[in-house]
Amino acid sequence: MAKPLQLLVFLFLLFAGTAVQAAPRCTFAPGGDQRIAIGNGRSVLVHTPRGFDPATAAPLVILLHGSGGTGAAMLRDSHLAEASDKHGFVVAAPDAGIPHDKGFVWNIPGVPTVTGAIPGSDAPNDVAFIGALIDQLAKAGCADPARVYATGLSGGGRMTSWLGCVATDRFAAIAPVVGLRAGNPLASDPARPDPATCRPSKQLPVIAFAGDADTTNPIQGGGAKYWSYTMHAAEQRWAALNGCTAAPTTRWVAPKVYEERYTTCRNGADVAGRITVGGGHSWVVDNDALWAFLSAHRR
Repeated sequence: MAKPLQLLVFLFLLFAGTAVQAAPRCTFAPGGDQRIAIGNGRSVLVHTPRGFDPATAAPLVILLHGSGGTGAAMLRDSHLAEASDKHGFVVAAPDAGIPHDKGFVWNIPGVPTVTGAIPGSDAPNDVAFIGALIDQLAKAGCADPARVYATGLSGGGRMTSWLGCVATDRFAAIAPVVGLRAGNPLASDPARPDPATCRPSKQLPVIAFAGDADTTNPIQGGGAKYWSYTMHAAEQRWAALNGCTAAPTTRWVAPKVYEERYTTCRNGADVAGRITVGGGHSWVVDNDALWAFLSAHRR
């Protein structure tokens, strides 16, 4: 008859082995694109890196297109698939929930879209959809829920910022592109973000990219009603939310690219803004720098 200690060790090894065998194995092929269904009637384009190991959940970058765009076009134009192959992360490029022109726009509650209309209460809930996307890829063993990141262009950058405000606990870091916000413009003073509309549940590292010649979402503020306050005001608000205590620094990080950075933040949640001199309303991003910042953080 086995001794009690030996029996306990045997049972532990048995259950541990069973748990390992039961771990989900991602069915996506390495180095390819596939479209998968999420919920009722919606889908997402997913790119897996060339060196992808289906037995190991990978970091996940959710890539959000601009207003009137599509996930497929955003994946093509951002070149994040190439960065994915280089660095080993999965990219998910969904379509927004509200049809517009030849593409879609994101539902940020209380904020007008590029059409000038505020989405109604019956508009698709894009926050819930992206949450379902994360859950599905994590459950399938394709994505590591501790290493989920969001980035996006223009309206997708504003949606990325909104996710940081209201779904903070789902992400390890965010990277808005020509779209950094820190809540809706304050009704009484649109030159300031409304603190009541961005209350993250934890500190969240943020890196934002923009061009100083952008006339659609100007870094100096103004523009459409969904924009209004400056990019610098958004950076300051995120720095306050993250408890950053050091004075911001500015340095050149590449020819014609300078970085404003807030450090000494709670839980290492730095806030950085990279500005391309002469850059316009486009993907003004060094994808290697984007990934270096995002990958330094885990949820």
